[in-house]
Amino acid sequence: MLRLVSLKFGRLYRYVKLLFAASLLVVMLLNTHSLLASFQRNELTERRFLSLNKCPACFGTSWCRKFMNGQLSFEGWGRLRLLDFFNVKNVHFAQYGEPREGSRRVVLKRLGSNQELAELDQKICKRATGRPRCDLIQAMYKTDFARLNGDVRLLTPDVVEGWSDLVHCPSQRLLDRLVRRYAETKDSGSFLLKNLKDTERMQLLLTLAFNPEPLVLQCFPSDEGWPFAKYLGACGRMVAVNYVGEELWSFYNAPWEKRVDLAWQLMEIAEQLTNNDFEFALYLLDVSFDNFAVGPRDGKVIIVDAENVLVADKKLIKQSKFVSFSPSYVCLYNVY
Repeated sequence: MLRLVSLKFGRLYRYVKLLFAASLLVVMLLNTHSLLASFQRNELTERRFLSLNKCPACFGTSWCRKFMNGQLSFEGWGRLRLLDFFNVKNVHFAQYGEPREGSRRVVLKRLGSNQELAELDQKICKRATGRPRCDLIQAMYKTDFARLNGDVRLLTPDVVEGWSDLVHCPSQRLLDRLVRRYAETKDSGSFLLKNLKDTERMQLLLTLAFNPEPLVLQCFPSDEGWPFAKYLGACGRMVAVNYVGEELWSFYNAPWEKRVDLAWQLMEIAEQLTNNDFEFALYLLDVSFDNFAVGPRDGKVIIVDAENVLVADKKLIKQSKFVSFSPSYVCLYNVY
């Protein structure tokens, strides 16, 4: 009897092993097909992948033509979506190329993790409808991001103060600069909010509240000597910036002379951000090796993550000292 039971369990065990092997083979074949498909197609031309279908609950559309024309493509293994599970920050490397100019490396950012972006959608829906899921496009017109639509002339401190580190203590001069240099509009150069389209205003305010890094790069551009990566453009919820070089941590074991040079440059960056002709003091609230990169040719240190940057208007502080203790001055005084 025991021998019969043993034989039955032995056969069952062999069947289970065979079934497991067959299942594993099917999974491998499916993954192989998925891998081949990932390498063959360019997902950066797909509206849904870029979340362009969620606009104006997005970061901009200035680079959509470049994306849609196939001028950007992921590098190597970056095409495999299976690896996105490990890419929590949603930062990708890609090649961007004009037909006549050749290609160059760029960095693509979603400005948040998948969970943070999902939570953003839920917050928009809850504020508009009270439910976690809804028509996101319709909901945007019922949120605070649409409150400034119409004939509102200026973006004022009382509206956006505290939305993010960038506007922790905003001045009118800073906000005018932000609107005037906003790159996701065809009417850039004007500090009047009413000159922006309704969708552009909502995109600007959403970016300001969710992750103001693109706005920091636009307000304080590298072309004017600021030590930030260069902002290139956006399409949906994908933002493109120029590739600077290897991150600072990769130089941890570099020769002593190189490390001294990099340390000196970091001190110069701190001085430049604090004391400059524009009379804006910029404070980095998240300082780590990952947030700096070094140019391969000139060895210059550049800030590559500007999400957590607080800006204080030193001109406002000087004026307020002689006028009154306004709320804006008290806020800035506490920062100092």
